[in-house]
Amino acid sequence: MEPDRRVRVGATRTVVLIDGRSGAGKTSLARVIAPAIGAHLVSLDDLYPGWQGLQAASRMVHEQLLRREEPGWRRWDWGSGRQAEWHPVDPDAPIVIEGCGAISRASRALADVAIWVEAPDAVRRQRALDREPGFAAHWESWAEQERAHADRENPRALADVIVESRSP
Repeated sequence: MEPDRRVRVGATRTVVLIDGRSGAGKTSLARVIAPAIGAHLVSLDDLYPGWQGLQAASRMVHEQLLRREEPGWRRWDWGSGRQAEWHPVDPDAPIVIEGCGAISRASRALADVAIWVEAPDAVRRQRALDREPGFAAHWESWAEQERAHADRENPRALADVIVESRSP
């Protein structure tokens, strides 16, 4: 028998995780889903503790954002290179968390829906650099972290839905 994968918004806290590599279209998708289900949107771009912080932010998803007691997150101030203010999260309100590292085995166990977003490498790179030209200097080291996350957690296999984004 196939498991029931319908999302029941409002009955209990709804948790949606959206993961994929840089430039795949995660943020665009999250900006559609979050208001449609009345959810708070958290982008891991605000949590990564610097350019080597993908794994740390991935841990923060289940250790801080999705914990039952006093969930929340501390914003990373990219300008000063240090943590900034704390953002509490309502533990009963729907939440959409997007960013590379959002889906891990630990976070997936706490979520209702996991979505993997992918796009061709050239499209992803162009989108990412159009959005943040300074990313070019960090593209390869970030890609290594993305590959390590995929090898360690296999987020694509943990996803309920695979979204293929093709257009630039």
